[in-house]
Amino acid sequence: MNKKAIITSALPYANGEIHLGHVASTYLPADVTTRFLKQNGVEAYYVCASDDFGTPILIQSEKEGKTPAEYVAHWNKRDYEDFSAFNIDFDYFYKTSSPENIEFVQDVFKKLNDAGHIYEQEIIQFYCNNDKKFLPDRYVKGSCPYCKAEDQYSDLCESCGRVPEEIIDPKCSLCNQPPTKEKTTHYFFKLKNFGEQLSKWLDENEHLQKDVKKYVQNWIKSGLIDWDITRDITWGVPVPIDGVKDKVFYGWFDNHLAYISTALKFLNDKGINGKEFWNSADIYHFIGKDIVYHHYLFLPAMRLGINSEYKLPDYIPTRGHLTLQAKKISKSRNWYIGLKQFLEYYPADYLRFYLVSINPYSQDDLNFDWDDFTTRINSELIGNLGNFVNRALGFTKKAFDGKIPDPGDFDEKDSEVEQKIKSLASDVGALMEQNHLDRALKKIMEFSSYFNQYFQHKEPWKKGPGTATCVYLSVNAVRSLAIAAFPFIPESAKNIWTQLALDGKINEQSWNSMSDLGISSGHILGDASPLFARVEESDIEKYKKQLGPSE
Repeated sequence: MNKKAIITSALPYANGEIHLGHVASTYLPADVTTRFLKQNGVEAYYVCASDDFGTPILIQSEKEGKTPAEYVAHWNKRDYEDFSAFNIDFDYFYKTSSPENIEFVQDVFKKLNDAGHIYEQEIIQFYCNNDKKFLPDRYVKGSCPYCKAEDQYSDLCESCGRVPEEIIDPKCSLCNQPPTKEKTTHYFFKLKNFGEQLSKWLDENEHLQKDVKKYVQNWIKSGLIDWDITRDITWGVPVPIDGVKDKVFYGWFDNHLAYISTALKFLNDKGINGKEFWNSADIYHFIGKDIVYHHYLFLPAMRLGINSEYKLPDYIPTRGHLTLQAKKISKSRNWYIGLKQFLEYYPADYLRFYLVSINPYSQDDLNFDWDDFTTRINSELIGNLGNFVNRALGFTKKAFDGKIPDPGDFDEKDSEVEQKIKSLASDVGALMEQNHLDRALKKIMEFSSYFNQYFQHKEPWKKGPGTATCVYLSVNAVRSLAIAAFPFIPESAKNIWTQLALDGKINEQSWNSMSDLGISSGHILGDASPLFARVEESDIEKYKKQLGPSE
């Protein structure tokens, strides 16, 4: 395992609140992975930034009577607060409108231009006579020329994931009128020149998902098109060419460069050489499946275009979209649950546990279902893990005044459970390294279930032979569970650690130490109390009714 890592997630757009769909595929898996890497002694940093530029922000800020800078500052702060409440533990959260990112983007552009990868071309662009403006991508909707899906943006088909060369039957998304076409001059990046290098990088990178690689390779084979990297608006990173006015870089040109500029700012401020660290670390970019084209083609091609001055990603964990009650999430139809809203109902760990449980390492979509959430929290988190921890610690407090007894000789069953503890770190760790976070969590829950059965089988409440050994091993298993569960449900893991009254902080325990028998006889436990409260079906019915159109 590389002892250095930089982890990023697709940047949240500073134009509205974070909802469950945002955190499921990118931020939560990235956070869980970062915590795991740190437990393994990796110098890992999770950096992110708000994505501050683009026409939607320009228009929305006008509507609210704010400058774009004031508008994005509000959402940058709010997003960070919501993420923090959900225990997404960024090492640094910055913004694409930072002076450092603007300077970095302009510098990359100059290098690409000097290397001959940029050209200027007069193009015909959609213009809305009604709204009197050129229409950047998100303001033109129509049908995808590839898969014929309707109601798609002109810069990305959410149905097939491709970037359309020209949308069919275009309409202005502001007024729904068909736009006219007017001449303007834009700058283009020669993406089609990078097909061979991109293909080689995809072939050689063993960490990328095979199914994603396969269809990206097919895109390359079918022919890449050069990429229009400028837009005719005022809110964005200005194009650094003399005489060019009211022309900025397309958001997708600048926003993933913020992965690098944000990491450099953070590391350099810490007194670490950011560039050296970046190039010697494992680089992770966590994304949803809708932005594969950008992260597997645009992003690596730009880095190749500046001679890999900053290394290409090692991992691009790509996951599907979250649906809600089996329907597509839609803010406009009130078919979504804001993260802040959810955390007013239940602790962050309930949502973290549930979302990881249902989220495979694949591009399959996952579904948040209130009834399934209720079942999994009550039967698995509470009925299995919470139950075992409470039984083991509660019984020790009651029968032994909280003092861990001397274990006797191990019988065959005791030796078997000791082996379960000793193999837990490697069993779960192997799945974590492969990004199968759902399977890793399942393995932890199987461990808890196994110990519930062991406790039941030994019947320590009968005070027969082997009682002390059962208590000694069970309390040690609780300690193992706390360390293993920490990346997934950090607050609950801290609570378990406090109840165990162990020295140090839970986040400072090494991953492999979960497989030690780390609690000796004579150790005295803290107070034992239930970790979780049941989810009540009456509450769930109330939350279901809040979805959709209000009557």
